[in-house]
Amino acid sequence: MAEAERIIGTPDIPEAAGDGPEQSGPDSEETAAAEQDGQRPGSEPDGAAEAEAEAEAEAGAEAEAGSAGKGKRKIAVLFAVAVVAYALDLISKMIVVAKLEHHEPIELVGEWLRLSAIRNAGAAFGFGEAFTIIFTCIAAAVIVVIARLARKLYSLPWAIALGLLLGGALGNLTDRLFRSPGVFEGAVVDFIAPKGFAVFNLADSAIVCGGILIVLLSFRGLDPDGTVHKD
Repeated sequence: MAEAERIIGTPDIPEAAGDGPEQSGPDSEETAAAEQDGQRPGSEPDGAAEAEAEAEAEAGAEAEAGSAGKGKRKIAVLFAVAVVAYALDLISKMIVVAKLEHHEPIELVGEWLRLSAIRNAGAAFGFGEAFTIIFTCIAAAVIVVIARLARKLYSLPWAIALGLLLGGALGNLTDRLFRSPGVFEGAVVDFIAPKGFAVFNLADSAIVCGGILIVLLSFRGLDPDGTVHKD
């Protein structure tokens, strides 16, 4: 028996599991692929970083677009208020010239408030009749300044205030350009006559209301671009 075992030989004993060949699996394949691409296992791919950067850029672009949209809406409010103020002033003056000029004043509240048509060559409320051309140039300059401010306008109250100024300035400028005695020297039609006060028109009222609103906004520290500051 011993001789037979010697001849046949003892079978080889398998190597220990720890000394065997390295086993392959999903984890080892991912590690090898990551090492082949020059990345460490578990690190964030370059594509994810690029996607994040693109998302941030898109968010910034959307924010800028939203800000531009708000600015356009405020500009639309400004011009809408200006158109309404200008139209009311123009229509009221046409009615006054056609129905009230060269007629007796109309009493609305006794002697306290009357409608009386006059021609005013000066500024608002009848001041400075000797400087008609100067006031015409000032009105034109105000319109240009408001148009330039509109590009940086992001505040609704400022849009309303500037719209009132613009509509009033356009109303009186129309009179100075197209009414007698001539271009740049035309007399403005005034017709609202409170007792003990100068006669004025709706354009003057719009200018004064817009100016008062601008003063209040300035005291509150609100700028046309929507920022608020405290002195």
